[in-house]
Amino acid sequence: MVQILAGEKGEGKTKRLIEMANEAIKASNGHVVYLDDDNRHIYDLHYDIRFVEVKEFPIVNYRELVGFIYGILSQDSDIEKIFIDGIYKIVAKLDNDDLIKLVAKLKEMSEKYHIDFIISANVNPAELPAEISDVLIS
Repeated sequence: MVQILAGEKGEGKTKRLIEMANEAIKASNGHVVYLDDDNRHIYDLHYDIRFVEVKEFPIVNYRELVGFIYGILSQDSDIEKIFIDGIYKIVAKLDNDDLIKLVAKLKEMSEKYHIDFIISANVNPAELPAEISDVLIS
């Protein structure tokens, strides 16, 4: 499963994503990973959630993000959920075409490895491509 929580800056997406991650770890039999561009929210997350500060690993495009995720998966086969906070801050170049490709690749990875991806995006949902409307959550 791939889900995108989209909205304008200041609408509470990060707070909701943190709440979702903290709930997920309580119900999970596996591991939960939280990717963020900085460490401001590290203490808001349950201590069992693996926090990864991505700014230490510059990610230029969606292909590099996919490779980064594969690296995480190669080290831990028990991951059930990966939360990505602020996709447009984490990936330097991500236009609508690349976002469509990223969602397709994450869906493929989700099915193959039985992992859920939940992503927040600072963007008006109406500005996102129609091809990914099935993954938008409100």
